[in-house]
Amino acid sequence: ILSMSVAQRKGTVIYFPQASLKKTPLFDFHRENGGKMVEFAGWSMPVQYKDSHIASHLHTREHCSIFDVSHMLQTKVHGKDRVRFMESLVVTDIAELSDNQGTLSLFTNKEGGIIDDLIVTKTDHGYLYVVSNAGCAEKDSAHMKARLAESKAAGFDVDLEFLHDALIALQGPTMSRVLQEGLKEDLSKLTFMTSTLATVFGVPGCRVTRCGYTGEDGVEISVPQSRVVELTEKLLANSEVKLAGLGARDSLRLEAGLCLYGNDIDETTTPVEASLVWTIGKRRRQTKDFPGADIIIPQIKAKTARKRVGLVSTGPPIRQHTPILSPDGKLIGEVTSGCPSPCLKKNIAMAYVDAAFAKNGTAIQVEVRKKAVPATVSKMPFVPTKYYSG
Repeated sequence: ILSMSVAQRKGTVIYFPQASLKKTPLFDFHRENGGKMVEFAGWSMPVQYKDSHIASHLHTREHCSIFDVSHMLQTKVHGKDRVRFMESLVVTDIAELSDNQGTLSLFTNKEGGIIDDLIVTKTDHGYLYVVSNAGCAEKDSAHMKARLAESKAAGFDVDLEFLHDALIALQGPTMSRVLQEGLKEDLSKLTFMTSTLATVFGVPGCRVTRCGYTGEDGVEISVPQSRVVELTEKLLANSEVKLAGLGARDSLRLEAGLCLYGNDIDETTTPVEASLVWTIGKRRRQTKDFPGADIIIPQIKAKTARKRVGLVSTGPPIRQHTPILSPDGKLIGEVTSGCPSPCLKKNIAMAYVDAAFAKNGTAIQVEVRKKAVPATVSKMPFVPTKYYSG
């Protein structure tokens, strides 16, 4: 009998045979360490370990945790026209980045919708290092390959290299103390969204980027597949460090006000609607030479009919697809992500609402089990972020 896993997709429970799922290089390690495996974006991933989801969440906020994010798509963009190529796909000013600096960016389509969110790092080794979402890996790689063919035909000097390295995230306030023991580089000089190549606990050829998806200080470490179990074990030898799964990752990112692609942003949402205007570089707003610019740029001034906001409430939890009502009961929006906040002890959510109701502090209602429950529009992040700026 095949072991089965469950995925929650748009409110529908889908069953997958584990045998058909992709596995990260840490798959056996997760099982040996009590990982409860579920389907996520076509991969078998740990949703939690022996600790409860809430205990794991709080451990990350107070100490630090390791997350396996090897399912994400890692790409190198080579060639002297690599920046021009990347800027033909994304909204950000890549040219203005310093060496080894990265930024969140967005792939957009000609209708102004978001194809995916990604992190682009301009390395000092003659390539861009790109990390994008597992759920969009096939779509993103096809999108980049199609643009590559067009660019090469136009005489661009550019090439793509899709990596097979593992990727782990070490996240939490004690991360730097833990990691510094295994690095000769001074972590105090590696600020948020910067990156370096390093030997980590004796494992050479690692790319360490100070970023993450929890709101805490943290790093993501790209590591050769053959050495990732070894590196993970060395990090876990420190009592500060525990393994954490997708459950904690989701509640941590929601407390930090970070979008989940497919829930909070997708090809029907524009960067302006999604409150991600800050990702659009000033120069790019003037040149208007990214996909969908003719739709997105006018929205910056004209505003949009709906906007992504944060919500807080007490009482029953707010989940994805929960309807949002005005004080007089009119439908004004829908929740895209929601959960009880382990840190705040109240419900938090992201949602799209009619622009007239998007101001922080606005009283609205959410419809939970056919009952209207009071809620308030809240600024995000819900829990203050602790990114290291030096």
